Amino acid sequence: MINRNEYLNQLIKWQKKKTIKVVTGVRRCGKSTLIALYISYLKSSGVADDQIISVNLEDLDYESLLDYQALYVYVKKRLCHGQTSYVFIDEVQNCKGFEKVVDSLFIKPDVDVYITGSNAYMLSGELATMLSGRYITVDMLPLSFKEYYEAIASSGKGAEEAFNDYLRFGSFPYVAMLGQDDTVIKSYIDGIYNTILIKDVARREGITDIPLLESIVKTLANSIGSPISTKKISDTISSSGRKISVNTVDHYLQALTDSYIFYKADRYDIKGRQHLKTLGKYYLVDTGIRSLLLSGSATDVGHLIENVVYLELLRRGFKVNIGKLAAKEVDFVASSSDGVTYYQVAASVLSEDTIKRELEPLQKISDHHPKILLTLDDIGAGANYEGIRQLNLIEWLLGQ
Repeated sequence: MINRNEYLNQLIKWQKKKTIKVVTGVRRCGKSTLIALYISYLKSSGVADDQIISVNLEDLDYESLLDYQALYVYVKKRLCHGQTSYVFIDEVQNCKGFEKVVDSLFIKPDVDVYITGSNAYMLSGELATMLSGRYITVDMLPLSFKEYYEAIASSGKGAEEAFNDYLRFGSFPYVAMLGQDDTVIKSYIDGIYNTILIKDVARREGITDIPLLESIVKTLANSIGSPISTKKISDTISSSGRKISVNTVDHYLQALTDSYIFYKADRYDIKGRQHLKTLGKYYLVDTGIRSLLLSGSATDVGHLIENVVYLELLRRGFKVNIGKLAAKEVDFVASSSDGVTYYQVAASVLSEDTIKRELEPLQKISDHHPKILLTLDDIGAGANYEGIRQLNLIEWLLGQ
């Protein structure tokens, strides 16, 4: 198992706190492994086996527990009275009415509840209403480049070569274990993609026109890093002979973001300090999926690394928006409780025209928040342009 220490430490921090711990994220990003790592931690800390109740609702062994009453009875019978019982329910959204189980367990003394799910829908429905203010989320993503590089350490590859593989093959944890066999990796990612599309999007949302759904996915995948509207998507697909309304596109987009296959970054007016509702950008949860969907035809490294930076900023706990400043655009406005940082991302800025173009939006920002230019260049890394720091992207990803 690949260690996911940052996520593991979040669970440890909330151990035995009277909150429900909800681990969310796209399928195969490592949620079950995280739970296994956490259970190992608990056991090493002296927690007895009978204090741990673990159910995976994707496992056929637990198919009878897809009924919420059966699930509740199963867990209740195994609670350790007088000691803390740690209850883990994996892929909880597979049980219709699971909210009632979670709520009932939550109100019992000495019960510490952990659930995982592959769809944001479970946090926007009855669970959120019933448990308002009583749960915390651990939002998981596939491997960061640092985690990926550590996982393939035995390959002997340098950071730059490993990063090229990371862009090409993606960041699902098991991919790091598959070596460099293109056919095997492609088949594995294809299986994940189709499972997400059918189980987490189409089936849950009642979508029957799978080809149309796939057209939207490919349109988004081909447009990462570019502002896009629902009308533009509708027009693009309609121009190919498939009529689709803006409302239908909206519905499909919501389903795709709910399943964590895409993330949307809204625009933010830096000068006016307000969020804008139009022309956001979409980013894929994994660049390997993009390689699969577009058959390697799209090799725009600039947009790929922008996708990587967006996800990395999310991992580091930032809320991420696209910055608008009059006619200029700042790639990312990253905000947290510690403040705001502006990021510009480019594959290379070795030409004078390119460095000028990339610096100009940052130079026009009048406040004094940190401003960073991330590139793949070794030349220029560490430079400071009147307060704008240029950093090497790979070193930044590795925390160097």
